[in-house]
Amino acid sequence: MLRFVTSNENKFREARDIMAAHGIEIGWIKEGYTEVQADTIEEVVRESLKIIPYEDVFIEDSGIFIRALGGFPGVYSAYVENTIKNPGILKLMEGVEDRRAEFVSVIGVSGEDKVFKGVVKGNIAHSIRGEGGFGYDPIFIPEGREKTFAEDPEYKSQVSHRRRALDEFVRYLSE
Repeated sequence: MLRFVTSNENKFREARDIMAAHGIEIGWIKEGYTEVQADTIEEVVRESLKIIPYEDVFIEDSGIFIRALGGFPGVYSAYVENTIKNPGILKLMEGVEDRRAEFVSVIGVSGEDKVFKGVVKGNIAHSIRGEGGFGYDPIFIPEGREKTFAEDPEYKSQVSHRRRALDEFVRYLSE
């Protein structure tokens, strides 16, 4: 059985539900790992996989890249979310008109040099909105929508960056 290495229960539940919809059951190794710092999420995933002491596992790293902030927080999204959180991002965005952003998710699997990437384009809201989701969901509005991911978790489950990366991963597993 393929297992997902993450200490983030929300990520595990999301991945478990998406994979189950494809008829794939996954296990959970509920622990963190030293996340290698690098310039891209793809590099973070590839390098982090090299130090995880398990076989038949996959990992996922994601980030939000805000255009007006030069792509920040990007690969530092987890750190930023744990420190300044969404109110800090909104403070940085005060008075900024260009609110375009991308949510990016990258999945890597042990023993493979291939990664699976999902991207959702959107905008940063002007305020925290919604009770659903986690992380940056209350401030991210996907393109073509009015609501944040946190206001519309059902929509998020259909189009999220993680969903797109997992769908790519499932296609690969099916080949």
